[in-house]
Amino acid sequence: MDLNHLKTCATIVPSSYVNLAQQSWMSRNHIFQHLLNHKKIPDEGWNECLVETFLSELSQLDSNNLIGKCGAGEREGRIYSDIVARRNYRFSHGVGRSGDVTAVQPKAAGSSIVNQLCSKLVLDFIHQAGGTTAKSCIIVPMATGMTLLLCFLALKSIRPDARYIIWPRVDQKSCFKSMISAGFEPIVIENCLVGDELCTDVDAIQKVIEKVGADSILCIHTTTSCFAPRIPDKLEEIAQICKDKEIPHIVNNAYGVQLSKCMHLLNQASKFGRVDAFVQSCDKNFMVPVGGSVVASSNKDNFLELMASTYAGRASAAPAIDMLITMLQMGRNGLKNLLSERKDNYSYLREEMRKLAEKHGERILETPHNPISIGMSLSSLVDKTADVTELGSMLFTRRITGARVVPLGAKKTIGSFSFQGYGSHCNTYTCPYLTVAAAIGMKREECDILVKKLDKTIICLKKRVSQSGSAEISEEC
Repeated sequence: MDLNHLKTCATIVPSSYVNLAQQSWMSRNHIFQHLLNHKKIPDEGWNECLVETFLSELSQLDSNNLIGKCGAGEREGRIYSDIVARRNYRFSHGVGRSGDVTAVQPKAAGSSIVNQLCSKLVLDFIHQAGGTTAKSCIIVPMATGMTLLLCFLALKSIRPDARYIIWPRVDQKSCFKSMISAGFEPIVIENCLVGDELCTDVDAIQKVIEKVGADSILCIHTTTSCFAPRIPDKLEEIAQICKDKEIPHIVNNAYGVQLSKCMHLLNQASKFGRVDAFVQSCDKNFMVPVGGSVVASSNKDNFLELMASTYAGRASAAPAIDMLITMLQMGRNGLKNLLSERKDNYSYLREEMRKLAEKHGERILETPHNPISIGMSLSSLVDKTADVTELGSMLFTRRITGARVVPLGAKKTIGSFSFQGYGSHCNTYTCPYLTVAAAIGMKREECDILVKKLDKTIICLKKRVSQSGSAEISEEC
């Protein structure tokens, strides 16, 4: 309904009533116009009705929703289920075209606007979170591991003779599988233990480059956000090496957008060295369902264009729709509050975990350079149970999810590569430990519940082992 329709409505009901509705209509359109003009996250989040109205109007621009349309092809945006149609706001064509995941579709003007607009808002989100050097980004409808794989395949087209990827070790399967699935041979750089922290061995990277030659290296694949006691890689030093040796640099920034320290590292690396792209998860940073990633770059070159053209076929619009809805409802002020709340929760949870550790004769691992993950030693459990991972299972049955229990000496084989001490980012760490994270969206009451249940579970495990799991103890636990 437009302004002319409203004027006509004044012949049906009193004009004073229509005038009020007309003012609301003009205000809503002004909000839409402001978003389309500036392509920034609104200061104040939109209400649900406003978001749904905006999406409904955009979806009417797609060919499958045109009045009188007749589809004569094999892909015409037909949806059998009304539930599925409503779930997707009647966007059915996806995004991109066969040659480019970011290309505009002639049949899907509305879906294309959603995708392009969402990319602009995500870039603004990254800027607001501290990634001020980022110049462009694209949304890829795959999770982080597969998106990293796509980055490596894009680089392969410009470095066809390269066979190696230098990778400072981080014990997380998907980032490792992204390299071997792309057909490359990872050169694993073991971390250095400094105090409790595991950090990058920059000298080892330089020695590997000298040994195999820069031309045979596809890229250096670094990490920012990670589980304690590992800390973010020394991005600035590595970026300088990449610049000097003309080696591409891909950063796995999986959940680093919410961490100002990680974004600062990326800024410095981009300013003084080489960073071709950094990849982040949609669900971990933007609180949307799993299924999308954001690839951002601080360079003015065409790497993101190359990567977009490497993607085969069209892509799902679901991640872009979810992200657009979330950012419109969150607003800049909501984002600032969430980032501030996360920092406060990290400090609070770390202190509560410290008290708990002291109570049980343990200690918090000193990892000041890891701004999200908190590690607590489990040394007292080593003499009481042969498998400290039982604590992780007990926590899960008590509905504590995401906590990781890392034993000593675990072995893991991925492809043809074998790792010792898997889970601890090194062959031999000093003690078994548990990690928890204070991530974006976590509430203070969740911190309290976590500490309370962890306390009871440790007590229960010790009693169960010492008293051989009596009926009385089992009931108590």
